[in-house]
Amino acid sequence: MAKLDDAAIARALEELPGWQRQGDALVREFRFKNFREAMAFVNRVAELAEEQRHHPDITIRYNRVQLALTTHEAGGITERDVELARKIAGLLAQGS
Repeated sequence: MAKLDDAAIARALEELPGWQRQGDALVREFRFKNFREAMAFVNRVAELAEEQRHHPDITIRYNRVQLALTTHEAGGITERDVELARKIAGLLAQGS
């Protein structure tokens, strides 16, 4: 899968509230009421990532979860990353 160019990444970010570009990754931090809620969210993301066969880098700090999406094989952001970010937004809309 080919890397997206800067314009395509900018367009995608317009549709992905809270996400930002950091180098070759799409990044977002999520805050929850407590550690338990943060871990429940991480587990839902893990299930989704397995289904998509595309895995984010995950950093957990008590009630904060940071996700970074990049396609390592392509060396940057691809449509796979954008699609996973959309699906993660869907998890939030469902009330993870």
